[in-house]
Amino acid sequence: MLSKEELNRYQRQIILPDFGEIGQQKLLNAKILVVGVGGLGSVVSLYLTAAGIGQIGLVEKDIVSLHNLQRQILYREDEIGQSKLGRAIQTLKRLNSNVRLVPYNCFLTDENAVQIISDYDIVMDCTDNYTARYLINDTCVKLNKPFIYGTIGDTKGQMAVFNYKKPCADYRTLYPNERELVAQGNVNKGVMGVLPSVIASLQVNEAVKIITNTGTVMKDTLFVIDLLTLETMKFKLPAK
Repeated sequence: MLSKEELNRYQRQIILPDFGEIGQQKLLNAKILVVGVGGLGSVVSLYLTAAGIGQIGLVEKDIVSLHNLQRQILYREDEIGQSKLGRAIQTLKRLNSNVRLVPYNCFLTDENAVQIISDYDIVMDCTDNYTARYLINDTCVKLNKPFIYGTIGDTKGQMAVFNYKKPCADYRTLYPNERELVAQGNVNKGVMGVLPSVIASLQVNEAVKIITNTGTVMKDTLFVIDLLTLETMKFKLPAK
C-alpha cells in the first residue's frame, strides 16, 4: 500500500497506462546494483533513485577529478578530490530520502562479486573495462541474475539486456574472446559529454520494464547509437 507521500511523488508514473500503483509498488520492492558511478553510473543512479527503486547498491572506489565533470553529472567542482561514493550517496539522499542506498567502497573482484550481487534483482553494468564486464557477466550467469550492459566511446554508445529469461544471450555471446579484449587494456578515448546520459537513460528504462513487466524488454538485442548522425542499429544476438 502506497503512502500519501508516495502517491504524490510518483503520480506521473502511476497514471501511465499498464503501470498504476502496482507497478510503483514493484519498484519500491526492487533491489538494483549499480557497478561504477562514473559517466553512466551518475545518470543511472539518479534516475533509479528518482523512480523509487527500494534499494540501490553502489560499487565505486574512485575519487572525483576535474576531467570527470564534463560528463559525470552527479559531481561538482567543490567535490574534486573527494570520494565519488560518498558524494553520490549524499546527493542521491537529497533527491529521495526514502530509497535505501547501500555503499560498496571497493572494486568488484572475484572474491566479493558473488556476495555483493546475490542480494540484488538486477545488475547495472556502468563500468569502463573488459575485466569488470566479464566478471559481472559470469557472476550473473552463475546466480541467474539479469544485467543491463552499457558502454560509451567517442560519439557511439551500446546497450543490451543480458541473461534475462533463459534461453538468453550474455556478454560472452557478444564478445566471446575474453583474453584478446582484456589484453588490449583500457584506452582512454574521447567521449561526447551527453552520450552517457543517452545510454544510461536507456539502461534505466529497461530495468523499469523488467521490474514492472511493462513494454518489450530489449532481450538478446544489442542497441547501438551514433550521436553525430543519430543513426541507430539493432543486432539480434543468439540465445544459448
